[in-house]
Amino acid sequence: MNQSHLATPAGKPRARALGIPLEGDPGPLNAITDVPGLQVGYATLIRGDDVRTGVTIIHPRGPQASADPVAAGFHSHNGNGEMTGVSWIRESGTFAGPVGITSTHAVGVVHAAIIAWAARHHPEMAEGWLLPVVGETWDGYLHDANGQHITEAVVRDALDASAGGAVEEGSVGGGTGMSCYQYKGGSGTASRRVALVAGPSFTVGVFVQANFGRRRELSVAGVPLGRILPDDPRPAATAGAGSAIAVVATDAPLLPGQLEAMARRVPMGLARTGTTGSHFSGDLCLAFSTANPGAFRPGRRAAAEAGLRHLSFIPWEAMDPLLAAAAYATEEAVLNALVANSEAMQGRDGHVSPALPRELVAAHFARRDR
Repeated sequence: MNQSHLATPAGKPRARALGIPLEGDPGPLNAITDVPGLQVGYATLIRGDDVRTGVTIIHPRGPQASADPVAAGFHSHNGNGEMTGVSWIRESGTFAGPVGITSTHAVGVVHAAIIAWAARHHPEMAEGWLLPVVGETWDGYLHDANGQHITEAVVRDALDASAGGAVEEGSVGGGTGMSCYQYKGGSGTASRRVALVAGPSFTVGVFVQANFGRRRELSVAGVPLGRILPDDPRPAATAGAGSAIAVVATDAPLLPGQLEAMARRVPMGLARTGTTGSHFSGDLCLAFSTANPGAFRPGRRAAAEAGLRHLSFIPWEAMDPLLAAAAYATEEAVLNALVANSEAMQGRDGHVSPALPRELVAAHFARRDR
């Protein structure tokens, strides 16, 4: 098995290193960066006793091609959360610029910092108006969420740190202070290769900021481990409350409606890890395609003079393998976020988010194999 499937760049184990059987054929990195050109950047803040937060940036086409819009779709599984820019996605089926993911109370500063970055690096994009896409989950159990620790300079660090290649997971970027199934959660990613019948192969990559779930709900590869693993005696993050932000990226040429269908498969992937959702969870799902470059770039001529444009797209009847890939990669991204955290994190007011006891998880699947 590819080593990048088993460990993060920092050497932290991933779900497959525990012998967890997972559906689908992962890409070379088993990460959202398997989509050609896509880059991810982090800024991570861990300071003192109560700063546990950060920012994640996803550049769909890389920072150099940020002004070229991508086709997109959005789905809200449960709406106690925020993702900016989705009104325009629903209206036009597109967005341009980087995607930000962060702490609930930092959405505004990340939004403003992305506009400032675009004005510097892509002034043609900022000449009219910008509606950046910024999503959030709440890290206030471990983090001083009202302390305004995320500044525009922090966001610039994440924007400028973007790169392709293997992606770090766990308590990094926007996922730094997050909990999942009342264990330490955070940032996770995975990918799937999809070969269409009598057609080309494409990649579906998913990035999840995982901050949701009740411990007893946790299911791993169909095994209800949340009922089997021993309880941690320390208080845990509030059961069920929290949120998930999921970003699905693909190089498959898809229409906006097809990308909305991809986004609707994210909750199926979340459900495969056990959650039934919560009224106090914001589970927001974005999907985009990097295919058809240039097709959505705004023109300077009047609409009547702009002429026709053309799109390539996969027929609806061939969509099922791509839809399944989005669900499978979402499931693995959540598990990777959990598995990457080897230690408990203590934060604000002495609150502790314990690490998933991954040695017990590995032992369970080793016994099952025998």
